[in-house]
Amino acid sequence: MDNYRVKWVRASDGRPMVSAVSYDLPSAEHRKTALETEGATDIEIVKVRPGQ
Repeated sequence: MDNYRVKWVRASDGRPMVSAVSYDLPSAEHRKTALETEGATDIEIVKVRPGQ
């Protein structure tokens, strides 16, 4: 299984963020959609190695 993290810039203060957990691709895409709804910008799904 491939693992993914989500990176984004928080809308409230412009702070760059990275997910604390790894997701499978459908879950990462769901998280991206939720972040878009919250107003986050520069959202990126990044593939990572297991345990990274």
